[in-house]
Amino acid sequence: MSSPSAATASDTPPISPSSQTTTTGKATGGKAMPLDAAGITQKIIEMKSTPQGLTADEAKQRLATDGPNVIQAHEESRWKKLLSYFWGPIPWMIEIAVVISFFRHDWPDFFVIAGLLIYNASVGFWQDNKAANALAALKKGLALKASVCRGGEWITVDAADLVPGDLVKVNAGEIIPADLLLTNGAYLSVDQAALTGESLPVSKKEGDSAYSGSIARQGSMSGIITATGNNTFFGRTARLVASAGSKSHAEQAVLRIGDFLILLAAALALILVGARLCHDLASGTGWHWSEAGAIAQFVLVLLVASVPVAMPAVMSVTMALGALALSRQKAIVSRLSAIEELAGVDVLCSDKTGTLTQNKLTLQAPIPFGSAQPDSLIIAAALATQNNSTDAIDQAILKALPSADALNGYKQTDFVPFDPVNKKTVGIVQGPDDQTIHYAKGAPQVIARLCGISEDATDEQDTAYFGKVAELASHGTRALGVATSKDAGKTWQLSGLLPMLDPPRPDAAQTIAKSKQLGLSVKMVTGDDVAIGAEISHQLGLGEHLIKATDIFAKGTDPDKIPLDVAHAVENADGFGRVFPEHKFEIVKALQELGHIVAMTGDGVNDAPALKQADCGVAVSGATDAARSAAALVLTAPGLSTIVNAIVEARAIFERITSYVYYRIAMTIDIMFLVVIAYLAFGFQPLTAIMIVVLALLDDIPIMTIAYDHVKASPLPVRWNMHRIISFSSVMGIAALAQSFGLLLIGIWWMHTPALMSFIPLNPLLLQTMIFLQLAAGGHLLLFVVRTKGTLFRPPYPSLPLLLAVTGTQIVAVLLCLFGILVPALPWQMVVIVWIYVLIWMVILDGIKLLTNAIYARREKKSSELTTHILHR
Repeated sequence: MSSPSAATASDTPPISPSSQTTTTGKATGGKAMPLDAAGITQKIIEMKSTPQGLTADEAKQRLATDGPNVIQAHEESRWKKLLSYFWGPIPWMIEIAVVISFFRHDWPDFFVIAGLLIYNASVGFWQDNKAANALAALKKGLALKASVCRGGEWITVDAADLVPGDLVKVNAGEIIPADLLLTNGAYLSVDQAALTGESLPVSKKEGDSAYSGSIARQGSMSGIITATGNNTFFGRTARLVASAGSKSHAEQAVLRIGDFLILLAAALALILVGARLCHDLASGTGWHWSEAGAIAQFVLVLLVASVPVAMPAVMSVTMALGALALSRQKAIVSRLSAIEELAGVDVLCSDKTGTLTQNKLTLQAPIPFGSAQPDSLIIAAALATQNNSTDAIDQAILKALPSADALNGYKQTDFVPFDPVNKKTVGIVQGPDDQTIHYAKGAPQVIARLCGISEDATDEQDTAYFGKVAELASHGTRALGVATSKDAGKTWQLSGLLPMLDPPRPDAAQTIAKSKQLGLSVKMVTGDDVAIGAEISHQLGLGEHLIKATDIFAKGTDPDKIPLDVAHAVENADGFGRVFPEHKFEIVKALQELGHIVAMTGDGVNDAPALKQADCGVAVSGATDAARSAAALVLTAPGLSTIVNAIVEARAIFERITSYVYYRIAMTIDIMFLVVIAYLAFGFQPLTAIMIVVLALLDDIPIMTIAYDHVKASPLPVRWNMHRIISFSSVMGIAALAQSFGLLLIGIWWMHTPALMSFIPLNPLLLQTMIFLQLAAGGHLLLFVVRTKGTLFRPPYPSLPLLLAVTGTQIVAVLLCLFGILVPALPWQMVVIVWIYVLIWMVILDGIKLLTNAIYARREKKSSELTTHILHR
């Protein structure tokens, strides 16, 4: 049996232009008319190609001449990117402080502040490149592939390696890799809405053009590449403007936090300047420009220290490392924001076949109807199949043939492939007696309609047919209907049913149980009958409340205006049967209407809208190019466990980011309020400008390693709760302020106690150094406190990279204080006292954290109980 519509890898595909004789030129509306046979041949000659495509050497030469088949977007040079880190509100503040220090000849401050400026730019540039390179490396695994004929043999290459003159083959579900002139094949339906705005797929035939970026919906054809890369229709018309893309919820939240800290710092700085002016005017000392410069410099440095300069870098490196961790678990992230979305997913809509089941169908005993025999039923189904198909159903049928030569004498002259709407395949076959017969196989309901059988019919055979389908479904067995037509498809005769069993994956039940523990609602989505889905769902512990998608989504339902009762029906269902592609999109929209964060799996072309609409679209293993392009997460291994592992990893990443946010807000509150209150209460400046700058450096250097920290992932979906974040951080910030202000009071009391002064002399300069050391040490100990919800004395303990980075930073801080580098030298006894003080406060802060979390937990429990009570009234 041969199948002309899909050549095997060893075939030599002759380019056989159609014998139709349409004229070349332009049609009305500017659309190109299809070329006739002579036109196709002439075009092949113009492209310097052959019926066997190009040789490997010719392709290599053209690739060197024409460049890769990619859209060459204009990218900023590395130098321009680096310079951009010196432009903006935050760099401007640091740069003004540098200029003021220069004109005041304050060289220590000048060099240290300039060093901070260079450090922040270097770290930002390095981390940005690191994240971009990591994502680019991951995306290489998503490179589109293409089937190309080189030297007469079909091979699979990256689409980027295609060149003009190559002969390629395009099948349903694939993205057309370059501009083509279609030269061979019966039929190709192409969705080119992204290029032309046409709402319906366009039928293509030999002599037509197909454009790069459009999607093959049905059929299979081959063609000669006429243009690649920027020379394609898409490349010439697309606006190649580099864009950073939309920000994720996490990035938006962190930016809002940054704005909050800057506004808070600015308000306190104004209070500080106002108090200083009032003091000088009241004392009658007058106003001097040198003093104005000193105040301006100090305020700018104070603002710089309060700005979360490390936030973008922490976000980038944490997300990038998370993406790398997910890739090791066979999940490739196509955009970094998907990680944060995954952490909040609370509803997972999963395909059945291949994800919850093994997708290893085995044919059971055939059930013939009429005069058909079991063996003839299998042969009929095989004749409605392409012999080189890799589809699981087709493979099961071909393996079940009664003998290796069962199809000898049959020649398949045409083939209509399966599509998600018609749900059947049709083979047009010339038999041993030269009679042409049509064979069809497909979903039982589709074959029944083909044969004129109705579910409401009372005919004995009709009743038996649907009764047998229901019986098989009740045991989780899938049925495939088979029909035959001897009059060119005008009338069809039912041949029978082929039962097929696709057992659940061995790990599926355990994975679903784990999903429920993680607070996920898993809903099965299947094109099979509800009864089949319900049986598999029962075996996996998902629940048996499956509903037909057509029962809740009326024809013509507007996805943007889904009724509330429909949305609640979707929410309450355990799964959906007889799902068509448009239903997946409507299911996602309905769940999102009720505030759920939805992950949807898919593998086909028609799944792309749903994958794009979902908060986290997941292309499962073996998905089409169109599905992979639309998805945020692409799985390279089968099964649901990979998704669940990815969700756990995403929640861990979320915890790392939030622990940094808690720490950063708390430390800003501590430093800013300490400086302002100390000056207003005692007229004392607890930190010099250079101390604040060095503190900013010491804080930022080790914080990058938080991306490697050990965390306990939340057992439930997580979302950004700004009220909780600000309030908890404020509580910890005020507690940290009490620690710092307490040391200031102890220092002032020490200086006024002769007995203590005779033991270790202390002056205001040394007190500044003590506070500097307390903030450096206490800040990182505060990070250890807020990084977990439980006590810091129990797992998870800090990771080795974070622990080593903090330890190294503290050693540097102690050496600066002992040897008087950039700060007044502090006696070693005072260093020991400060460290004992901060360690005691670490325990106190841990207790405050536990108490605060307990109060929050109690409030959340009461709120949840109240909500439940209201819903059940």
